Amino acid sequence: MSATDSDISNRVPRLLRVSAALSWRFVVVIAALYVVAYVLGYLATIVIPVAIALLLAALLSPAVQQLTDWRVPRGVATTIVLIGGLGIVGGVLTFVITEFTRGLPELQTQVAASLDQIQKWLHDGPLQLSDVQLQSYLDNVVKTIKENQSAITSGALTTFATIGEALTGFLLALFTLIFFLHDGDGIWRFMMRAVPGDVRDRADVAGRRGFASLVSYVRATAAVAVVDAVGVGIGLAIIGVPLVVPLSTLVFLGAFIPIIGAVVTGAVAVLIALVAKGPLAALIVLAVLIGVMQLESHVLQPLLLGRAVKLHPLAVVLAIAAGLVVGGIAGALLAVPLLAVLNSGIRSLVSESDANVDPRQIDVLKPADTAPSDDTSERVEELGES
Repeated sequence: MSATDSDISNRVPRLLRVSAALSWRFVVVIAALYVVAYVLGYLATIVIPVAIALLLAALLSPAVQQLTDWRVPRGVATTIVLIGGLGIVGGVLTFVITEFTRGLPELQTQVAASLDQIQKWLHDGPLQLSDVQLQSYLDNVVKTIKENQSAITSGALTTFATIGEALTGFLLALFTLIFFLHDGDGIWRFMMRAVPGDVRDRADVAGRRGFASLVSYVRATAAVAVVDAVGVGIGLAIIGVPLVVPLSTLVFLGAFIPIIGAVVTGAVAVLIALVAKGPLAALIVLAVLIGVMQLESHVLQPLLLGRAVKLHPLAVVLAIAAGLVVGGIAGALLAVPLLAVLNSGIRSLVSESDANVDPRQIDVLKPADTAPSDDTSERVEELGES
């Protein structure tokens, strides 16, 4: 820098110089995040199945490792776990579809009775609508459907296309899952070759910490989902709401999207109870849902997730919202696991206790290894005691 440049720089207020430096760095970071989000969105048909395969690998890897510890060959262990997992999923889906088909006639009868009650209330209640007015409203509904028939047809065609894409994504996720379970550690070591040698061990440790937190997160979320489904299912069965098993399964699937998933799927259960059994039953189902959510928020989540993937509720909500904007339902599903992995990995990178850790000593399948000590907080406590 020349003397003239130095004089000009000295004349600029320090606050302005610091603000300018922070601003352009902030712009660069935002631009980089935008590019990453755009690329991920553009390659969503590939990224989402691979991410789902990673979640399933985190769930199934302990079983594969256990079989391997029992001296079962890795390939055989992977095959056993995959066949068993697919068999369980297929059996559950078959059972759900069967129960839904069996309970559908009863639901149709109850819906028809509820519609008759609504029509009677519109006719005899405070609105005092005449038969001519009711028929006019029904005719308008039919007319609207006919006028939008082309849109409905195109939507059906879009649905068929979406089903085809979902099938392709399922096959890709299954193919990727096989390799993750069979040689996940080898794939990770290959990826670490791209990291500079002087920071390779730190990056390796951070990545293993992140995957360990993902294993803990998937385990805990699956357990929470089971409790939510059982609790809501018992409540629905006691009240006598139809389609108990399909609704419980829906609650189970929705629980994998924290906070929002339980609310949305629970709203479906409340709506079915309202249509089938009336307002009182719907209020009881709502009370059951609130009780289950309170149990999840104040007991299950803190107890099962623990320090390893401890995330502030505000961070969870913001992550789900951002994932929903960027990637829709899939983004909302993957946002919190990604946040948990980043949280654990970054904590490992800034933790001095992980500076000399051998990556080979970390067992990613043990939750105890997912939480590096917070050296900063420990030093602050030591200073306070002294």
